[in-house]
Amino acid sequence: MTTYDEYGMPVGAYVEPESLPSQALRVIRAFVTYRVKPVVDKRVQHIKRRNWSIWTFLTLVNVLVVSWFVALYWGERSQFTSTVNSCRWEDWENWAPDASPHRLVFIADPQLVDPHTYPGRPWPLSTLTVKHTDLYLRRVYARIQEILYPDSVIFLGDLFDGGREWSTYSSVSPEEQWRKYGNNFWLKEYDRFGRIFFGLFGIAGTTPRPNQPGRKIISSLPGNHDLGFGKGVQMAVRRRYIAYFGDGNRIDVIGNHTFVSVDTVSLSALGQENPESVQELWKPAMDFLDNAPAKKRNYVLKELRKQRDLQPNLPYSHGIVELNDLAKAELPKPNYTITEFPTILLTHVPLYRGDGTPCGPLREHWPPTAPPKGQQPLEKDDRNAIAVRGGYQYQNVLTREITKEIAEKVGNIQYAFSGDDHDYCEVVHRGYPSAGGGIREITVKSISWAMGVRHPGFEMVSMWNPVDEFGNPLSKEPTIQTHLCLLPDQLGIFIRYATIFSLTMLTLAIRALLIMTGRLSSTTQPSESPILPTSTLGSSAEDEKARIQHSRRPPSNDTISSNSSTSSERGNLLIRNANAKRSISPSGGYGLPLQHVKYTYPLVQHAGYYGDEDKDEAKVTTSRKTKTSVKKKGLALFWREFRNSVLKVAVVVLPWYSWLIWHG
Repeated sequence: MTTYDEYGMPVGAYVEPESLPSQALRVIRAFVTYRVKPVVDKRVQHIKRRNWSIWTFLTLVNVLVVSWFVALYWGERSQFTSTVNSCRWEDWENWAPDASPHRLVFIADPQLVDPHTYPGRPWPLSTLTVKHTDLYLRRVYARIQEILYPDSVIFLGDLFDGGREWSTYSSVSPEEQWRKYGNNFWLKEYDRFGRIFFGLFGIAGTTPRPNQPGRKIISSLPGNHDLGFGKGVQMAVRRRYIAYFGDGNRIDVIGNHTFVSVDTVSLSALGQENPESVQELWKPAMDFLDNAPAKKRNYVLKELRKQRDLQPNLPYSHGIVELNDLAKAELPKPNYTITEFPTILLTHVPLYRGDGTPCGPLREHWPPTAPPKGQQPLEKDDRNAIAVRGGYQYQNVLTREITKEIAEKVGNIQYAFSGDDHDYCEVVHRGYPSAGGGIREITVKSISWAMGVRHPGFEMVSMWNPVDEFGNPLSKEPTIQTHLCLLPDQLGIFIRYATIFSLTMLTLAIRALLIMTGRLSSTTQPSESPILPTSTLGSSAEDEKARIQHSRRPPSNDTISSNSSTSSERGNLLIRNANAKRSISPSGGYGLPLQHVKYTYPLVQHAGYYGDEDKDEAKVTTSRKTKTSVKKKGLALFWREFRNSVLKVAVVVLPWYSWLIWHG
């Protein structure tokens, strides 16, 4: 019969070797039996011997750890989920029970933080800013997709912060400090934008909701931080943007509404000095506006045919066209009248309005000024309005002439959505005949917490416009409902973290102070102390005080004689730690006078052996050494307890915080 040692190896005569898996299994079993199991059993027995209770765990350090766990989870998870969850469509939509609205989200001014955002910010603060703003955008955008699952997402420009400054292969930034950032840097920023917004668009799936044609994302509308503004736009920069994001001038039919996007940052060159010299900037946008009405009808016709499961384009008639008549030939047209869908204008720069035009109560920076009692809201409120001004590569609103040109050429504009301002603003523009009752414009908040608003946000739009085969509406109710969704205050979260950090350090310092003063027992000190002291300076203040009081009693002759025999046992260790070279008896052994012995052993320093001056000097010296010793020992104890408790909290909390950040 084969026997095996403790490691699973055969002992004795030669036997046929087992297979490799069997040997490995035997070795593992032996290791667990002889190495792991004893350690586990010992630990289990130790736990059973302990008298566990709830008070065992309710220590200050554990309470702080739990508090940090809750606070970090709230700030890194719950806040983002709860804020987006509070904006669910069904909580604010008000359609008929049989409605199937198209749900759309507008995102404005993500402006990915880059060297252009905070040019003077040093490393590593600059890197941390970039990482945390990206983390914020990923979190909110992922929850938009997972919780709200919009049918369409449209960006309103300013995708980057310094995109206009990054050089191309044929152009450089007009400013010296940005010329070192070339086209490769822009491509990295494009990849960064794509990983956040394009990559997370399908995080919850791409399957369209019932009665919806599909999901769509549009990011072609440029902002002044992407291209520049007016005559500051460089053609090479614009061509690069169009190559990767698409043309900023476009028409889309979404949810039986016609969306007209206009590249107003390039069109604004028309309103600046000598526009003839920069026709290549504004002419494409103007040509687009000239053809917008015909294109709108064509797009509506295609959409209506698709809804009837027909080919989008009208079929061509089969026939022969003579060469002379080729110039007069036209594309096929419907033989019936098409009703246009409601038109929605998209522009990065807000439309023109007069100075002081109020933005409404949802503006964060400056809420409306309260009117006098009994009067209507103010018609002019400078602090609640978008300032009508401009500067280097920006202009807060379009000019009056360009706004009028857009409204008249596009026609039938009912809504307009813009960005650029970073804060919310809602205005109704009147005085445009082609716009009917006026254009209701909503300037959408920035979605980034680094753009000067404590509560970033995005705009939600629900559209329901049932029509017949000719585009005629089947309902007279409004076709659009909007809702502003506010996002977490990231700066407020950091302030809460700082407050909890301050309270943590304060409470741990108070705990260490109480332990130092003896009012609280320490959990880090050993339960037993050495029987013999290792030095006079290391003794406690109480022991030192007892020695001094004992030394004041005059000794008897018996005491003096008996001390000579015990000094070698009791005093020698103390004398060595007082840096004495030799063991000296209280009677002044080895022929040394007593005045040379008085600093070696406090028990012999009393009246009757030497004069009062020597006695007082000995008392002062001993007292000074005792106070210094106690002070140093107390400070060391305070620092040790404070440091150990802080490390106990940090060792648990920091990995938890790192995990929350790493996993978004």
